[in-house]
Amino acid sequence: MDNPDYSDFDYYKLKKQLSFNFAEKKAIKKLQVQPDAFIPLLFALKFGGDWSFKTQELEAMAVKEKITRYSEEECEGYTLERVTLFVNPQIISTEGKVLRLEKCGNKNERELVQRPFRVKLDARNIIRAELNPQSMEITLKRMDGPLSFEGSAAYGVSHEMEHLAGCEHTGKFIWEFKYTLED
Repeated sequence: MDNPDYSDFDYYKLKKQLSFNFAEKKAIKKLQVQPDAFIPLLFALKFGGDWSFKTQELEAMAVKEKITRYSEEECEGYTLERVTLFVNPQIISTEGKVLRLEKCGNKNERELVQRPFRVKLDARNIIRAELNPQSMEITLKRMDGPLSFEGSAAYGVSHEMEHLAGCEHTGKFIWEFKYTLED
């Protein structure tokens, strides 16, 4: 490449990114789900975390789970990321109560909130993406609901459903905690 504004590395990186984006578009079309619904899934894949997105026509959220596969014999492994996309999700049931500290991107400080330990939900469309760092593959699969989550994934479901409903949980701020020292 003769342009001094771009190095060969930038050119090949851009080429790979464009190819990746084209493959995303092709997968979205093949799964026959409206493209806007994929925004939370794409954000979860590219930036990590749980995401939600709402328009007048749809609500969508993606919830990420981390699953570590480790061989004791070989002393090595990898962490698979499973991201589940829900288009127009509905909570069927919740169970339990867990106190936890959360920080949402919209707020400056962490807050102590209460979340369910288990959540069962269904949706018009459910797509599961698995990111395998060992094979460097992202596998997409249509799922049938309802699906159940517990622990961190259940907290993520609860939090993102609040965003879709247009309300946010408020709790006690970290500065309301008190320090204690052990001898």
